[in-house]
Amino acid sequence: MADTLEPRAAIRRMAPYSPPTAGRHGALRLDFNENTVGCSAHVLEFLRQHLSREALAVYPEYGEARRELADFFGVSPDQLLLTNGTDEAIQLVVNTYVDSGDEVCILKPSYAMYRFYAEVAGAQVREIPYEEATLAFPLAALLEAITPRTRAVLIANPNNPTGTGASVEQVACLLERARHAAVLVDEAYYEFSGLTLLPHLAEHPNLFVSRTFSKAYGLAALRMGCLISQAANIAWVRKGQSPYSVNAVAVLAARAAVQDRQYVRRYVEEALAARELLCSELDRMGIPYYPSQANFVLVRAGHRALELRDRLREAGVLVRDRSYELPGCVRITVGTRQQVRRLVEELERIW
Repeated sequence: MADTLEPRAAIRRMAPYSPPTAGRHGALRLDFNENTVGCSAHVLEFLRQHLSREALAVYPEYGEARRELADFFGVSPDQLLLTNGTDEAIQLVVNTYVDSGDEVCILKPSYAMYRFYAEVAGAQVREIPYEEATLAFPLAALLEAITPRTRAVLIANPNNPTGTGASVEQVACLLERARHAAVLVDEAYYEFSGLTLLPHLAEHPNLFVSRTFSKAYGLAALRMGCLISQAANIAWVRKGQSPYSVNAVAVLAARAAVQDRQYVRRYVEEALAARELLCSELDRMGIPYYPSQANFVLVRAGHRALELRDRLREAGVLVRDRSYELPGCVRITVGTRQQVRRLVEELERIW
């Protein structure tokens, strides 16, 4: 038998990432922060109108979609790059600016793909913990961690899984401190927080903003995202991108999704009302939690975290255990008030 081919040292050092995506069909899915009711009906109708056997036989074209989405985000087309979900946006920023041995700063806990792509690149990852008591954005500690070797800073705003966020002023301080590094602000939950750095692109040549269609827009299955920065940055990043990494169906769906602004507005309003209801019910039951600016709430279940997750799963309600990085914490997606009421019914039987 031949010897196993040895991978790069960076790959050997990495811990595998295995998201629990199986066995979710038919359950109330409050575990992955997805849109819990589905995309706009306009998206499906748009796909019916534009998809054909012939259309699926050719490679996708992006010009029209880039112009429409750039207009939607209030930027020029040369400032926007279509990406295969936010994951590719993260990967492209790292691939463009980070060499093996360079430093990448990320926060802890946060989205796992920041560390993932930094480690694949062979970077030295510096993790800065959120403030323990409040999970507030650790600006002072992050500024102190940045060194001349720092080539990228990757943050989510609001952050997943904490739900807490940074102000525009705090991010501006970070951008100024890390002028020699690419600073990616992942705004996956922007629709629920209402805070964005997009109006400040011209002021900061090291600022990158990513957006996703996997949350509020209900297109997680299609893996569609955008990376936005100054035009010169996007030109460099595009050089490292596969020419057809975003599929034609995802592009069509995104074009349709941004046309139905009323649908997204209504869904976000419902999710925010559901979040308020969930927090009120948690207060009533004496279950502690962290205030959230996103479409989920991080619950402090203590030693009952795994029990809570497992008993809810037995009842057909899926939530995400995060106690492996925040002891005793469970993350609960909010969708509609009706879904929250069902969750609360099950919680009352367990707690």
